[in-house]
Amino acid sequence: MSDSILGNIGIVGNGSWGTALAKILTDNGHKIHWWVRNKEAMNHLATRHNNPHYLTSVRFAPQSIMPTDNLQELLMHCNTVIVAVPSAYAQSVIESVDRSLWHGKYIVSAIKGILPDSNLLLNDYLAKDTSFDLKSYVAITGPCHAEEVAQERLSYLTFSGLDDNLTSQVAKAFYTSYIHTTHNHDIWGAQFAAVLKNIYAIGAGMAHGLDYGDNFLSVYITNCYREMYRFLEAHFEKVHPSNDRPDFHTSAYLGDLLVTCYSLHSRNRMFGNMLGKGYSVKNAQLEMNMVAEGYYASRGMETISTQLGIDHPIASLIYSALWGDRTPAEIFKELETMLS
Repeated sequence: MSDSILGNIGIVGNGSWGTALAKILTDNGHKIHWWVRNKEAMNHLATRHNNPHYLTSVRFAPQSIMPTDNLQELLMHCNTVIVAVPSAYAQSVIESVDRSLWHGKYIVSAIKGILPDSNLLLNDYLAKDTSFDLKSYVAITGPCHAEEVAQERLSYLTFSGLDDNLTSQVAKAFYTSYIHTTHNHDIWGAQFAAVLKNIYAIGAGMAHGLDYGDNFLSVYITNCYREMYRFLEAHFEKVHPSNDRPDFHTSAYLGDLLVTCYSLHSRNRMFGNMLGKGYSVKNAQLEMNMVAEGYYASRGMETISTQLGIDHPIASLIYSALWGDRTPAEIFKELETMLS
């Protein structure tokens, strides 16, 4: 990687995923500016060199991190900004400072969700500003839990962007002995796959909470993948017909769906499991004290699919249990007759 291209790197967000990304970059010798919302956490990072709330076992060399609770200050110092806040808060964070501060930056999205206030992917939200160059945007996807990054267990990440040089250099910045990377042009497909797999993972958790077994779950996930594939094909046909079709049979699609539905690290699966066991949405959220991206994504995808006229019946049923008046038991009785 040439520092003259990415320049100073900043991370916005200090949850488990933001902390994992900070570990990868600093392990690669990069110094990072790091915006955290909480002053106490900022001071802890500056003096104790670990995150007091997420991935607490990860320790940072003091000279490798520059924590701040001043987003304006970070944006003024950084050429490349990695956005790693939950999708539910991303828009408010971006809009908390003057929009001009985001201009001319390389934006790397580590968000696996839809911005709920606008029902847009981050790149489409940024593109509403005509000064934003989509070629300066890269999305991170792939089956990679933060907890396994902390343990340095081999994981794979996919980087998607329209500028080959930028995307390859961002991918190189994250390549380590325990993180293997690949890159492509697939901004929309990879991100929508990441959004949908979180919704389906909530359903997988519901199924587990309702005491369905592995045999059923394997059929459920197969049908989810088929539905994801149909949605992505239809989306490209309706919205991006001039773009080359990506390879949907990769780890960023099927691999991420599998690990999010099966892994005990998956907060979406955990959230769904609690709902399947009878927790209300509100109580499950309070108990977890973490954001399950699929909860907000389900509402956003319901709006998008309706606007585009693309059916996704499994995701719609999960939406009806999360935002409507149906129970997990009711929707899975209906799913039993739909799956094949």
